[in-house]
Amino acid sequence: MVNTPRKKLAILISGRGSNMEAILNSTRQAYYPAEICLVISDNKDAAGLDTARNANIKASAFQRCDYETRLEHEAAIMNAINSACADIVCLAGYMRILSADFTKTYEGKLINIHPSLLPKYKGLETHQRAIDAGDKEHGCTVHFVNSEMDGGEIIAQAKVPILKTDTADTLSARVLVEEHKLYSKVIADLAKF
Repeated sequence: MVNTPRKKLAILISGRGSNMEAILNSTRQAYYPAEICLVISDNKDAAGLDTARNANIKASAFQRCDYETRLEHEAAIMNAINSACADIVCLAGYMRILSADFTKTYEGKLINIHPSLLPKYKGLETHQRAIDAGDKEHGCTVHFVNSEMDGGEIIAQAKVPILKTDTADTLSARVLVEEHKLYSKVIADLAKF
């Protein structure tokens, strides 16, 4: 049996990093074909940075305010990703829109998870928008990232029913459970190639 090296993941976050933590838990399984080599945040106070550091994963903050231009900010992040030799770059609650140059550089290996069934409800407040529209189901989507916000090729989706009693918070909580499962599965599938 050939022992294939695990693919290296760089994960970009802005906050608590619950999807990052779910991925981390998956990578602790011996069979999982990927490992986290780097966590980056645009927020030095992101709780997910501490989660990564506590797991002995390199974690760095690159705050936009520390750079004169967006180009310099993204160049610093790209340098860190490239230095870590990441095979896959995962956005996990990263709350910045990336430039076309950034997305083109990592084309085919830059993925995101979005809390809606794309192409519906790009952007924010997806749960309330689905409820307000009277939708019967909602969910999450893992997609490749391109220069269009939430517009890249869809890789996989998970659905949940919208209950008559749902609020944005209760629906969000149920979708988040599916996000944690779906993102880890998609990463594992991509890492096998």
